[in-house]
Amino acid sequence: MAAGTPTLLILRALGLGDLLTAVPALRALAAAFPDHQRVLAAPPALWPLVARIGPDRDRVPTRRERAVDRLLPAPAWVGPHARPAANAVPALPTGATAVNLHGSGPESHRLLLGTDPARLLAFAHPAVPESSDGPPWASHRTEHETARWTRLLRHYGMPADPDALDLPPPPLPDRLAAVRGATLLHPGAASAARRWPVERWGTVARAEAAQRRAVFVTGSAAERRLAERVAIAARLGRGAVIAGETDLVTLAAVVAVAGRLVCADTGVAHLAAALGTPSVVLFGPTSPAAWGPPANRPRHVVLWQGRTGDPHADHADAGLLAIAPADVIDALAPLPT
Repeated sequence: MAAGTPTLLILRALGLGDLLTAVPALRALAAAFPDHQRVLAAPPALWPLVARIGPDRDRVPTRRERAVDRLLPAPAWVGPHARPAANAVPALPTGATAVNLHGSGPESHRLLLGTDPARLLAFAHPAVPESSDGPPWASHRTEHETARWTRLLRHYGMPADPDALDLPPPPLPDRLAAVRGATLLHPGAASAARRWPVERWGTVARAEAAQRRAVFVTGSAAERRLAERVAIAARLGRGAVIAGETDLVTLAAVVAVAGRLVCADTGVAHLAAALGTPSVVLFGPTSPAAWGPPANRPRHVVLWQGRTGDPHADHADAGLLAIAPADVIDALAPLPT
């Protein structure tokens, strides 16, 4: 960007699912601030997907078309009691516009105010007078995450479509050609509260294999052992485990070509929604009204027993455990193949 170009600083320093639910807002900001250098404060690992967000849902954007021009490395601040360090985001040129897509404040508001912006676009918080012109925050029980951030931008006069979630699929490496049309099982999740038991994953995998569908188990490198346990429970070959063998973009490519996905309430569920892959998503302690796939997309099925609990607990949520393998198998049956 040329010297003197105004800066737009966007804070969304969270994980994969958080990034993907913010795609409509990032697109709206790019359209509203075309002459600004748009800087996203987020974890560096997300940049390969951030760079694929552009105005066209079916085409990878050119460098000039990207919704975000560069990423400002920031730690993943998660949890209701997170306290980001005051110096986590360095000062930007005076006159920057700061947008809080991270939370309701006051901590995240003050973090952005510490960059000395000319203007803060954020939800109103009584402890932060500079946010008083923002709209009120709504409970996660009543507002979906994508709708929340597009509502914020519409409040400030920017057109924003909460359904603009789709991303162009990345190319699939030749070594993973066998996953085309396969069923993906993704047993991992950030917390034990959202992890369905291994034996149940095995039951679902065996049912899919009985329908002559190839089955692969995905996950991060840290989830490799969990994926192997699922494969053993399902009596799948070791080649069925690809957990730890894909980076973020390759995982997206795998999800894009799969026939269907079964996962918990985690980031890969949002990949399926962004890439149009049929999915069954198992919810436990949190409501799908806030984090589930869009209700207007019939390719995605949510299973939830209507209970809520602690999403950060160190044991499987009772509501999640109330979902039986038969429920998942029945939900998979009508999905397109």
